[in-house]
Amino acid sequence: MMKGGGGDVGASSGPLDWRFSQVFGERSAGEEVQEVDIISAIEFDKSGDHLATGDRGGRVVLFERTDSKNASGGRKDLEGSDCPVRHPEFRYKTEFQSHEPEFDYLKSLEIEEKINKIRWSQTANGALFLLSTNDKTIKFWKVQEKKIKKICDINTDSSRTLGNGSVPSSTNSNVTDSCLTNGGLHDKYLCNDYSFPPEGFPSLQLPAVELTPVTTSHETSPVARCRRVYTHAHDYHINSISNNSDGETFISADDLRINLWNLEISNQSFNIVDVKPANMEDLTEVITSAEFHPTHCNTLAYSSSKGSIRLIDLRQSALCDSHSKLFEDTATPASRSFFTEIIASVSDIKFAKGGRYILSRDYMTLKLWDINMDSGPVSTFQVHEHLRPKLCDLYENDSIFDKFECCLSGDGLRVATGSYSNLFRVFGVSPGSTETTTLEASRNPMRRQVTTPARPSRPSLSSITRVVRRGAESPANGDGNGNNSFDHTTKLLHLAWHPTENSIACAAANSLYMYYA
Repeated sequence: MMKGGGGDVGASSGPLDWRFSQVFGERSAGEEVQEVDIISAIEFDKSGDHLATGDRGGRVVLFERTDSKNASGGRKDLEGSDCPVRHPEFRYKTEFQSHEPEFDYLKSLEIEEKINKIRWSQTANGALFLLSTNDKTIKFWKVQEKKIKKICDINTDSSRTLGNGSVPSSTNSNVTDSCLTNGGLHDKYLCNDYSFPPEGFPSLQLPAVELTPVTTSHETSPVARCRRVYTHAHDYHINSISNNSDGETFISADDLRINLWNLEISNQSFNIVDVKPANMEDLTEVITSAEFHPTHCNTLAYSSSKGSIRLIDLRQSALCDSHSKLFEDTATPASRSFFTEIIASVSDIKFAKGGRYILSRDYMTLKLWDINMDSGPVSTFQVHEHLRPKLCDLYENDSIFDKFECCLSGDGLRVATGSYSNLFRVFGVSPGSTETTTLEASRNPMRRQVTTPARPSRPSLSSITRVVRRGAESPANGDGNGNNSFDHTTKLLHLAWHPTENSIACAAANSLYMYYA
């Protein structure tokens, strides 16, 4: 049994049947994609009712789920009725400009507005909170519905409404005599020796105007407001941010340091990891990704460019120079080459919902790690093995440095990651599973599928700690489906799995595709 999100989960019933759900920002044939519109970050919130995307233009776009709001009754009621449970459907909610291009005059460095990461924080009083970051600056945003009252029409009682400058006939004549056009006063009120009468002035008479709103419409509009700006804490580009389970703190990581912040304090952070050597010539590895444990507020993991993952405990010391556990693949590659260390660099790590497993993505593979077993990964999934003969070409065009993200299903039974030609792959990780599905980010995700011979069945695994290597059956060249060509210019770097359902959101350039199973 593999422990999924909340408990023991049995083996999956078989490969999922993935279907197209929605697309936002789909471009027409031949339409040129603007650089600023390319999506650079995707994140579901914990409930799965909201989805956020960031782009290279510094904008954050929010989507909200609609099918759960329209459903009458709870999920159990729907399952018990003849009406099937609908797949997640989202609609555009709002967008705002999170970051602007800046210039660091001290370092003569341009800071682009591209959103590197988005992380949702805990909701409060019906408001949404999220963190967004570019290379240097982190911002804490609050998005709340504001009521807007609109008066559509007004009834005016003309019999009680007086013309401009008119005075009612019932007005005291003495006051009338003293009132001039445009509110002027007699000279007797302006002279220096004038004294106020002891009985005071007569009461001020105003024209009686009665305004009666006929119809009003109460509308709500989401408004985003920046609550905090966290800056001047990183000398190198920020590659990760992660919220702590305590709801009060978060971390930010760059190539050499990890800082701990309090959400309410923007002018101070604590450096908890520092891998910068005294002499930069001795630098051998950099931090590539960092993530808090989903339930243990004192535990976090970070990956390096050498392919290792370190688990640290914040209770050990203020500066976590030493790690509590080190995870690295001790398997020696068949042949070492110039590219061995480059393709070993971990681009992304994610904790499973329960926190026992860590998923990591390097250029060639996906690896699943058990935090209780540091001898090696429990499963390895081949993603780009078919590209090994092309590594030299990929190095020449810098594609070998592409940073692909990874994600896990909420039940912990499947993992997914992106590839080239706008493809993404889904693997089953439960004991005995042979599920390996390749889909394309398009309205017909299965169109690139080809018939492949059935794989020989393996004995059922009694524990997930048995090492599994899967996906190597892909052809030596191609995209994993027998296609001999791949397009390195169309890459699917960013994707996210819905926290409670089998639904995946992925970004293909400026388009957001959603699929369900």
